[in-house]
Amino acid sequence: MQNRTALSVNETSPKGFSVIIKVCVVIPFFCVFLCFIAVMLQIFASHRQFLDTSRYILFAHMLINDTLQILSSVLLFLCVMGQVKLPLLFCVPLLFVSTGTFQNTTLILAAMSLERYVAIFYPLQRPASWRSDRIWIITLPLWIISFVFPVIEFSIGKHTLTVAVLSTNILCKPAIINSSPIQGLYRFVVNVLFFAVVSVIILFTYVRIVMETRKMRQDRASVSKAMHTVLLHGFQLLLCLLAFTQPISETLIGLHTNWLAEDVAFFNYFCFILIPRFLSPLIYGFRDQSLKKHIENRFLCWSKRDKPFFK
Repeated sequence: MQNRTALSVNETSPKGFSVIIKVCVVIPFFCVFLCFIAVMLQIFASHRQFLDTSRYILFAHMLINDTLQILSSVLLFLCVMGQVKLPLLFCVPLLFVSTGTFQNTTLILAAMSLERYVAIFYPLQRPASWRSDRIWIITLPLWIISFVFPVIEFSIGKHTLTVAVLSTNILCKPAIINSSPIQGLYRFVVNVLFFAVVSVIILFTYVRIVMETRKMRQDRASVSKAMHTVLLHGFQLLLCLLAFTQPISETLIGLHTNWLAEDVAFFNYFCFILIPRFLSPLIYGFRDQSLKKHIENRFLCWSKRDKPFFK
């Protein structure tokens, strides 16, 4: 009996150590991300020039959306790592937030590209919905559309649970909630549709702005800047597309390594979900000169405030 107990401890301790390492990698990374996002949102809230500009308002929506996406995904990650089972009532909304915000990122990128298109081609006669005080007409439907699709995906599945929602404890994973083939097909079609539409919008706006740059003799600098901004949105979309490379990476890693399935899943989660979500807003934020200046000033103020007592 003692030998069996010792063997069990020896078998489970490496797995427990692996879980601790994974959590210790993700949590500091997540805290640093929240710190940067909090700084940028605080800058937006404290400077009127950002609140009066449509593209900054859209960027703030992307920051909030990516924060919700990473927060929900990290909570799901911690639950899976700790084998924590949640009531169905809490698990389903958490999965809705994770899926909805993932899709909403692509829509916000499309809206930001269209905003640059409108700013270049209609500088004096901008449509009312694209003005800073009416931009909610654009952003509200994006949020609604993004969260309607996960609800539809959940509703088309066959759910045979007959117990109370509050007392149904499950391991909160998408594969458990949305496991039917029709849901998998629906999810694939929706994701392809989202990324195809957004790719066409970004490509269209980029080509039109490039053509306009060749025609214009004056104010070429602003048009060229808008062209590079749209190109950056295309790069951000590619970062989002990395999440769909997980099946390929899982196959390649499985063929060339002896990694466990949970280690491969963690590698894909960290490299293709967390890091792209972390880089996307930071690249855009530090590229913008006005926002970059405020971020640098904020960190300089903190560094001066935290001078050591002894030199």
